[in-house]
Amino acid sequence: MNNAPIGIFDSGMGGLTVMRALAKKLPGEQFLYLGDTARLPYGTKSADTVRRYALQAAHALTRRDVKLVVIACNTASVGLPYLQEALAPLPVIGVIEPGAEAALAAAPGGPIGVIATEGTVKGGAYVRAIHALSAAPVVQQACPLFVPMAEEGLTDGPIAEAVAHRYLDPLMARLPRPKVLVLGCTHYPALKNVIARVVGPDVTLVDSAAITADVVARLLAERGLAASESPGAHHFYCTDAPDRFARVGEIFFGSQIDPGAVEQVDLQ
Repeated sequence: MNNAPIGIFDSGMGGLTVMRALAKKLPGEQFLYLGDTARLPYGTKSADTVRRYALQAAHALTRRDVKLVVIACNTASVGLPYLQEALAPLPVIGVIEPGAEAALAAAPGGPIGVIATEGTVKGGAYVRAIHALSAAPVVQQACPLFVPMAEEGLTDGPIAEAVAHRYLDPLMARLPRPKVLVLGCTHYPALKNVIARVVGPDVTLVDSAAITADVVARLLAERGLAASESPGAHHFYCTDAPDRFARVGEIFFGSQIDPGAVEQVDLQ
């Protein structure tokens, strides 16, 4: 299994920020990425629907003989225990616990702000993960328009700034004011610049991608699963519009994606 690829899935292209961090941290590994673009976003779906979609995506990766699955989607990570049980003994890692750890490292006593999809906020996964480690106060805000804006490339400018003010001004007006803001959706780093301007320089933004990469690297070392050969080419899968995936995915991945490397699949 050492030279098998690592599987990553998300509801769309936002999880490419996680893949980007993983590829930087683990240049000797091969990655398979799956974006469920036909059913984006997950954040407005019921918990049962998200679990079903996530399991279908995970099984699509396991059929391709991955050695580990990374849920690069905060909404789907709420169902981490369910997926870990369903895919056992294959290791499955989510992004919520690493994000909680990073937030507490930045502001051990809080207050901690979390922005995420409606599903992630309603599920309360970040609150539970943070409070499992600390009594730091946590405030949350759903930002449902951020995902479609990021997918459309509306990551800066007057529209992005107006929407960011709409969501973030009430959050930052709360007392005590959050010292750290968790970007609780893997799409949100695409809007990082406008978010930073709106909340101000005294608020630390936490993106869970880098610390998730650290967790994956540690797990590979602990289980002796690190690759021993040079990695093959990375592969990308999506459930709709592969040409658009390659074009827009560059915003999240940070480098060009060859349209020929993106394959459309049907999870059903």
